[in-house]
Amino acid sequence: MHQPIICFGQQPCGFFPKRYLLAKILTARRLQKEIGGEIVFFYHDSDHDPRETITILRDRHTNGETALNFQFENRIQKQFSPLYAKRVLPEWHEKTARQLPRYVGRSLVGYFKETKPSNVAGFCLEMYTRMGLLDGIRVERSSAPDFRARAVAVSDYFVDQRYEGEIVRARVRDGKLLLHKGGHRFLEIPGEEFGPKQISPTRDTRFSWMQSVIRCTHYVSGASEQHYINKADAPEVKFVRRDDISESDKAYTELA
Repeated sequence: MHQPIICFGQQPCGFFPKRYLLAKILTARRLQKEIGGEIVFFYHDSDHDPRETITILRDRHTNGETALNFQFENRIQKQFSPLYAKRVLPEWHEKTARQLPRYVGRSLVGYFKETKPSNVAGFCLEMYTRMGLLDGIRVERSSAPDFRARAVAVSDYFVDQRYEGEIVRARVRDGKLLLHKGGHRFLEIPGEEFGPKQISPTRDTRFSWMQSVIRCTHYVSGASEQHYINKADAPEVKFVRRDDISESDKAYTELA
């Protein structure tokens, strides 16, 4: 028999990760102690929503909460670029590093300073790694061309395209490439030819797309995933709800 593959998925969720990601990691590690096998982190860094990376920190002196997030070069990049293509501004990095001692200890401030500006997804992943959260865990990124090339074709998807100097994530619908501007408003953009290496799934096709590559035996799901993953698509997978954790939307600011 093949060894178990325990998987959990998450978008980049703050430069210090939200506590619900910690809960998924701890649940996966607990399960691994029970049944053995390998843990895989499906890092969905081809999502584009800038709200995903809001990082809520608690002031160490006043106990008040502050929400910090990355800054972006322009409106198109902020609204429409996938997280792996949103660039980290050096001036944001320097400014935030000066603020952090109000919220976190010296070690985390040091890790933050040592993590060089690149892109939002890469920056977050390096921080999680420096914090020791991903030790012994294999990471698979949804933006990786090799991962995309191996994934099964899905009927509902996004395509990474160049638009006004940026890479944007456009929804494909009725042969058109659309950027969602909020509500029922969409902007149609001109398109170039594309193949599997430019495609990423929608929420409803994400699990089957991911599973076609990772082929996990157990999947640790978050609270919201319980409502939209079609478990009938993967009868071979045992779904395990992540353990409860307090203040799940706040940043985790300790070391593993």
